[in-house]
Amino acid sequence: MANEQAAFRGLYETVVRLRAPEGCPWDREQSPATLRGDLIEETYECVEAIDEKDPAHVREELGDIFLLAVMLSYMYEQEGCFTVSEVLTGITEKLIRRHPHVFGEVKVRDSAEVLDNWARIKVEQEGRKPKNSVLDDVSTALPPLDRAWKLQKKAAKAGFDWPSIQGVFGKIEEELREVREALDSADGPDAAAHEAVEEELGDLLFAAVNLCRFLKVEPSVALQRTNAKFVKRFAYVEQEMKKAGHEMKKENLPLMDGFWEAAKAL
Repeated sequence: MANEQAAFRGLYETVVRLRAPEGCPWDREQSPATLRGDLIEETYECVEAIDEKDPAHVREELGDIFLLAVMLSYMYEQEGCFTVSEVLTGITEKLIRRHPHVFGEVKVRDSAEVLDNWARIKVEQEGRKPKNSVLDDVSTALPPLDRAWKLQKKAAKAGFDWPSIQGVFGKIEEELREVREALDSADGPDAAAHEAVEEELGDLLFAAVNLCRFLKVEPSVALQRTNAKFVKRFAYVEQEMKKAGHEMKKENLPLMDGFWEAAKAL
């Protein structure tokens, strides 16, 4: 425990030094608003490292997240809003309060009951006002793909769900058909036609996310893996096209497609 305390103290003192008048000009210019994007980016980089099963990379990315958490907390400490220690004390107290089955005498049967207790404690002990809708708990700041997944999970918990996976497949097929219909009915590239296609594509993506939820697959994680796979295969195509002395252009698509299939086989 002493090592952890010393390590955190070292990080905190480093952040204080960076934000001091004689510290780093870049760090001193930052604000909570300017670091929002960094917080999201570093979180996704940590997810990528976890997917890669690379502990050294995970350790590095977690360090970046720790830095941002301490930096943001210290910024509010400088403004007199709250202190870094209050942030840490607050989360520790909340964890103990919301786990009475660990730190108290409450008995639970499974993780579902843990989550039910968690929601009840927020209202009964912490004074959180019940929401007008169960969906109000889902942050609007989440990336759209993650928000769709969480919205559907909340709705399903309230009983609003397909009775079987066949209904989900049927919904995807229905939405895909409506995308085709929107494209067929579009007379030209006007704003109304584009908006109609955009709406139907959004419905199709939402339905695909629902399939992910039904199969207990996080859509953002699945898409991240596909992105990485695409980058790897595309790099192979570029490499082989260069070896063959051909340019990456539309006229050479049959060649590129052949290399793509070779990359898939690998």
